[in-house]
Amino acid sequence: MEKIAKEVSSSHISVLCVVHNVGRLAEYLPTHATIHLMANTNFTSPVVLRCIVVTPEATVLDAPCEFVALPLFDGEAGIAPGRAPMIGRLGYGELRVRQGGKVSRYYVDGGFVQVANNMVSVLTNRAMSSESLDAAAAEERLKSVIASHAVGPAEMATREREVAQARGQLRVARR
Repeated sequence: MEKIAKEVSSSHISVLCVVHNVGRLAEYLPTHATIHLMANTNFTSPVVLRCIVVTPEATVLDAPCEFVALPLFDGEAGIAPGRAPMIGRLGYGELRVRQGGKVSRYYVDGGFVQVANNMVSVLTNRAMSSESLDAAAAEERLKSVIASHAVGPAEMATREREVAQARGQLRVARR
């Protein structure tokens, strides 16, 4: 802990603090303490994330970063340093990585993510930088897939997956 200032009032203790690891704060306080965390916008954490994006063919990205936004199967998740461990299923969409104030964008084609110890590990079938995507080709692919007819549950599932992939690519390419 960098700094802890205690102020005792008549019925409770207020603790004002700037900490690197807020989870450990509870170890130092009585159970009845009221905790007030002060946000310091000028505070730059020395802790950074490491983001690794791996496909079956290659490692697409392996770099330190400040923040990662992931397209999960059921929404989007933002990962900052110090995040609790998690495992998630990826959807089709945009992966954003902020490094030194610059944001790099990638299309990811499903897969899985694991976050542990400030390491974001992305395993996906396909990852492409947003610059390599062609919006016109993605739009044509989407029209083609929508126009196709699916017979039976297996073909319908394949069609739905291909529509989701084409829409994800189109969203990333248009940004």
